[in-house]
Amino acid sequence: MYAVIRAGGKQYKVSPGDVLRLETQPGASEGRIEFKDVLAVSADEGQIARPQSAALVTGEVLGEGRARKVLVFHYKRKKQYKKLAGHRQPFTSVRIIEIAFDGQKFTAPELPRKQAKPSREAEEAETREKQEASSEALESTPRKKASRQKPAARKKSAARKPTDAKKKK
Repeated sequence: MYAVIRAGGKQYKVSPGDVLRLETQPGASEGRIEFKDVLAVSADEGQIARPQSAALVTGEVLGEGRARKVLVFHYKRKKQYKKLAGHRQPFTSVRIIEIAFDGQKFTAPELPRKQAKPSREAEEAETREKQEASSEALESTPRKKASRQKPAARKKSAARKPTDAKKKK
């Protein structure tokens, strides 16, 4: 099941559960977006048609951001002209929740919500408890005396004999 929608001057093929990066959408801050400009729908594999009645695609706004930087470089040879500029295109990230047409509804499965992280204080207290437990375990085990060994003595190199050239002098 999929639909073809028009958003931000572009066409997108979407299915329930898809995540899209669209041009920044007006009214996207509320959390839900409805795309009423549905060009085609497909209920079964291999069949595509224009919706007979008003079709509606609903999406959930996941967030807004800016894409990676694109460098724009202008250059004219032999004229000492160079210009470098960067551009980051803003986008709205949308997850398609539902496609509804001709009395049929196709919905995406619910995503599990993220669990809240424990507070920093709780983490610090937990690490302190672990450190105390490990230090108590170390104190209870008997320690062996470290036997100290003397470092090995360096071998002395054999004395150099004077060369024949020095003897003749």
